Amino acid sequence: MMNLHTTFIAVGTVLLTCSCSNAPKVPDWQIEAKGAMDRSVAAYLDGNTRVETAELARARRQLSSTGRADLLAAAELTHCAAQVASLVFEPCAGFEALRSDATAAQRTYADYLRGQLAPEQIPLLPATQRVAAARQAGDGLALQGIEDPLSLLVAAGVLLETGKASPASIAQAVDTASSQGWRRPLLAWLGVQAQRASLAGQTTEAARLLRRRELVQNEARPGP
Repeated sequence: MMNLHTTFIAVGTVLLTCSCSNAPKVPDWQIEAKGAMDRSVAAYLDGNTRVETAELARARRQLSSTGRADLLAAAELTHCAAQVASLVFEPCAGFEALRSDATAAQRTYADYLRGQLAPEQIPLLPATQRVAAARQAGDGLALQGIEDPLSLLVAAGVLLETGKASPASIAQAVDTASSQGWRRPLLAWLGVQAQRASLAGQTTEAARLLRRRELVQNEARPGP
């Protein structure tokens, strides 16, 4: 199963160390924080707001016990990255409250999520996003080589946010969300596909995509 913690690890980082007998015991807060963030992101992508909110609050509580703003900032960026992957383009308020005490890499990642990345900031991005940001291609190449599903959806979301998403990248985002069974981003990306098909006069294709969205929403009704 894909590691839902990719962004969390990349930007800031609570890393669980080896639990071998000769290694120090992993502090409980690390285990709890990582587990809570995993569950929070998974619930968000599935559209389960109640669980997502509860687990995010649990992760914040564990991380705040360290007094480290960078760890809390990493959790906030992870949450906001899942939103961008689902085409929710809102200011990352939780991170912005911590910006002054966050790392340079974290500030860069926050700017990237908002589609406000300067070229000189690219080297500070996580490796997967660095490739996409450097390419910024409109032909689908920007997502090439990104194997982690969540990272791919984040990169695709930034492309859409900055007006650089191609039909190929949108289709790849739909396929990725579908293959993972992530209801929230799949609904969002199918909506984009349907809208573009409609604007292009492809009414049959737009109708098909809308029917597919209904299936995801469990709103499809059997025929007579």
